[in-house]
Amino acid sequence: MSDPETPGAGVVEAVRALSHRIFDDFVFEPSLADVSTPLAEVLAHRRGVYQDFAHTAVAAVRSDGVPARYVSGYIETIPLPGQPRLVGFDASPAWCSVWAGDLGWLDFDPTNDQMPPQRHLTVGWGRDYDDVAPVRGVVIGPACSQSLTVSVDVTEIVAS
Repeated sequence: MSDPETPGAGVVEAVRALSHRIFDDFVFEPSLADVSTPLAEVLAHRRGVYQDFAHTAVAAVRSDGVPARYVSGYIETIPLPGQPRLVGFDASPAWCSVWAGDLGWLDFDPTNDQMPPQRHLTVGWGRDYDDVAPVRGVVIGPACSQSLTVSVDVTEIVAS
């Protein structure tokens, strides 16, 4: 994955091809997968969500001996022309970062086939989802039925 003329260039091209392949060959389908879906199942069905495609990409890059990390964060969503902006709609997406030698860490988003990702806000890096889960915690108190709802909205702030 390396090019002696431009250190890291081979990694960039290989990761770009991997991102295209995941984007073209897999279907974004939230009803099929959740954070506990095994990678083998994602590969068998070629369906999943952000976390699944990030895990797929990280595993592929690492299998070639290149350091990669899982990135958790949020994405600013832009409404289609003439449509209202959806508030609180943004999910907890994930993408990847790969070590490209002299170029450093390069992020890429196989779910949206973006390299580098656009309008992405990094919350944390880790080996996988468990290292940087966006919502985690313990509630201590009397036994009762509980549920948690999280809503995030990312928007660009333009200085005037």
